Amino acid sequence: ADGYYQYQMAKCVYSTSDYSDMVYLQIYSFNKDVDVQFNSTVGKFVGLTEFGVKQAEGFNKDPARLQQLKAEVDRFCRHNAQILDSSVRDKA
Repeated sequence: ADGYYQYQMAKCVYSTSDYSDMVYLQIYSFNKDVDVQFNSTVGKFVGLTEFGVKQAEGFNKDPARLQQLKAEVDRFCRHNAQILDSSVRDKA
């Protein structure tokens, strides 16, 4: 079909039970190719395509946005991981 496919995804990645290695990722894709990604460990957007590099440059000029995204590790990731992990452990 004709048209474009654009989406944004946020995810939390970790492998330790104390969440010390937790990383928040925000991924922007266009036509199934990842263009740009925010990584809380890196602390900024990284462009993965020519277009994504231009997007990252613009996104990284907003320090308030970067600070908010860095805080998502605690606000979104750890908070939800603790709830979900405890509910799984309670069922075991």
